[in-house]
Amino acid sequence: MLNSLLDFAPRIPIAEGTEWLTDKITDVFSFLFDPINKYFGNFMDFVADDVLMAIPPFIFILIIAVIAFFVSGKKFGLATFSIVGLWLIYNQGHWDNLMNTVTLVLLASILSVIIGVPIGILMSKSKTANGIITPILDFMQTMPAFVYLIPAVAFFGIGMVPGVFASLIFATPPTVRFTNLGIRQVSEELVEAADAFGSTGAQKLFKVELPMAKSTIMAGINQTVMLALSMVVIASMIGAPGLGREVLSSLQRAQVGTGFVAGLGIVILAIIIDRITQSMNKKKD
Repeated sequence: MLNSLLDFAPRIPIAEGTEWLTDKITDVFSFLFDPINKYFGNFMDFVADDVLMAIPPFIFILIIAVIAFFVSGKKFGLATFSIVGLWLIYNQGHWDNLMNTVTLVLLASILSVIIGVPIGILMSKSKTANGIITPILDFMQTMPAFVYLIPAVAFFGIGMVPGVFASLIFATPPTVRFTNLGIRQVSEELVEAADAFGSTGAQKLFKVELPMAKSTIMAGINQTVMLALSMVVIASMIGAPGLGREVLSSLQRAQVGTGFVAGLGIVILAIIIDRITQSMNKKKD
């Protein structure tokens, strides 16, 4: 009797509708998706194979160590860890996988920042935009990461490009939210002083609000980079190369040792990136 009260209406065809919409978007925008998949995929292969892998491992490790040394305030701790950690990855034969992972994380993070910062600025300036975009960000952050693989594969097939697309959706919200928060937290007195001196909207934004909010924005960028890195293993399920693929392959074959080594490489890379971005923020403060 009670269950029959819930059956007053026929089943809503949400799954069928979503499938129809995805197919429609894929067909209508194929003129856009296909060139992106082709040319952006070629660009990513160029960055990974012809740029990063062309740098001798010793030089690459040295560059990272020097960066870590200076951004940490000329302390040897982070630089030493970077040298030992990256050498260990090289020693275990995962250098090529590391470069592919760095490419995926780097490009996904850059695109997230390019897209996220302007959207965050828009949200801080417009209550309407803030009201519309906030639920979208909530949806993006609460949706399981695996779900992002479905539209990525539908639009771009398999490979590095859909991996970046899925990482982009998953990693962009922190940059948007922190940019919005940082600008809204700028002192009203400073904004009023800028207005009193006759500053234009652009001058007030670039000379007052963004510089004052840079610490908060950098914290958001740090979170974005870490979320992009956390998608490495998940993106490997749709063909993205790198350390994540080794973890997935080891999981499928029950190779505990190989999976542990690849996972350790991801952890080392995460620690280095996290400490460098945090140190850059502290230095600027």
